[in-house]
Amino acid sequence: MTDMKNSPGPDAVFAAKLAEGVFEIQKCGACGAHVFHPRVICPTCGSADLGWVAPTARGTIYARTVVRRKPERGGDYNVVLVDLEEGVRMMSRVDGITHDEIAAGLKVRASIGEGADGGPAVVFRPERGAS
Repeated sequence: MTDMKNSPGPDAVFAAKLAEGVFEIQKCGACGAHVFHPRVICPTCGSADLGWVAPTARGTIYARTVVRRKPERGGDYNVVLVDLEEGVRMMSRVDGITHDEIAAGLKVRASIGEGADGGPAVVFRPERGAS
């Protein structure tokens, strides 16, 4: 267990890793559950023994929506919920295909791209050979 008073919070650690080009999620050392969104305590067992691990980055679209905006306001964008193979669900977007091609069940792979604020963010692309 780390000294929580003097260390950055889990959100800050996650953001710093993304800024370094590294995508990691937490894994509980006590029960083995993967955890996302970053937390101080495991939501499964209550342990504070959370470490950082690289996920497979493979996932499946659980749900999607398209937010409609006028072109002068940036145009339409998609929002997806992705279930990673590790059992956690993330909110993100899918790049590389049209909004109409995004559907529940689509296999995707995570990468680090640019978020809406211009900073690094986890984004997804269709997995090659997947339909």
